[in-house]
Order: sequence, then C-alpha cells, then structure tokens
Amino acid sequence: MKALVFATHNSHKASEINNLLGGLYEIRELDAIGITEDIPENGDTLEANARQKARYVYDRTGLDVFADDTGLEVEALGGRPGVYTARYAGEECDSVKNMKKLLAELEGQSNRKARFRTVICLISGGVEHLFEGVVNGTITTSFSGTEGFGYDPIFMPDGENRTFAEMPLSEKNKISHRGLAVAKLVNFLQNK
Repeated sequence: MKALVFATHNSHKASEINNLLGGLYEIRELDAIGITEDIPENGDTLEANARQKARYVYDRTGLDVFADDTGLEVEALGGRPGVYTARYAGEECDSVKNMKKLLAELEGQSNRKARFRTVICLISGGVEHLFEGVVNGTITTSFSGTEGFGYDPIFMPDGENRTFAEMPLSEKNKISHRGLAVAKLVNFLQNK
C-alpha cells in the first residue's frame, strides 16, 4: 500500500480522512514521520495555508503529502472567522471558547447563514493540486450534540434538522466540506 502523509497533528481530522480514504493509502500523520513542531500557517486565505503546510512537509521529506485548511464563513460577520476559524477566540483558545465568541457576536442576529469551506493541497511528485469542498448551513443559537469537533455543535447543514455534532461520523462525512474535498482528492488519486 502506498504511503501518503497528512500534514496534521489533529487525530480527529486524521481519523475522518482515514475513514474517507477507505484503505486506498496508508495515511501517516506528522508525528509518525518525525515532524513534531507546529507547521506555520500564516497565509491570508485557506488556499495559502493549505499550500504552505503541504510545501513545508514536502520540502523536508520529499514524501507525497496533502494538507488542508478549513474555514467557517458566516455571512452576517462578513465571512469571519474564515482563515482564523481555529483560533477565533485567541491563540490559546479552544473549540468551546471559539463557539461562545461566535454565538455572542451573532446574538440577536436573524441572518445566521454560514458555510464551511475546506481546501486541500496535494503535492505528489512535486506537483501541486488543489481540491475544495463547501457545505452551506446555519449557525444555531446553542450547542447541540457530542460528535465531531470544532464548531460542529453549532453548525446545522442545509436540509438537516441536526447539527454536525448530532450526526454519526459516517453520515457527516457524506455531506461535510471535508468529505466533499476528500472525495475530489480520492477521485484524483484513484485516476492518476
């Protein structure tokens, strides 16, 4: 089985991706290849951050690698938190603080439209490829559910009456932004 590095230290993400790739590749996380430091991601777009992370790993190892960056874009907030999604409540924040900050900013707001967007950058044989997945939805007024991670307890995808955190991972993966982007990545890898 061919190895593919996923440029992440996030075991939740790695678990989702491994599930989505269905044994097509042996997915290696950064720690498994000796990269224990945090990879810089200081781009001003999701695309720039995904490229920066993938390039960092590829330049150090020469291994085929993919990296992703995901942003929650809230219409009433002009697209925020966007590229700052993971650290919205500050550098030392966590998911709960991020969600509380977002809910406070949306308090009394009738427009709660939002979208999750994931961009994946694959570097294979030195060549870059980008894949994007988008899911539209709304921000709920309170936390609901215990599955998933990040903003999942307050994001309800269009056409659903449950948040991502109320869905089993297998269901979420079929409609999520990351699932859609990974499906494009998988399709590319199967046909290259």
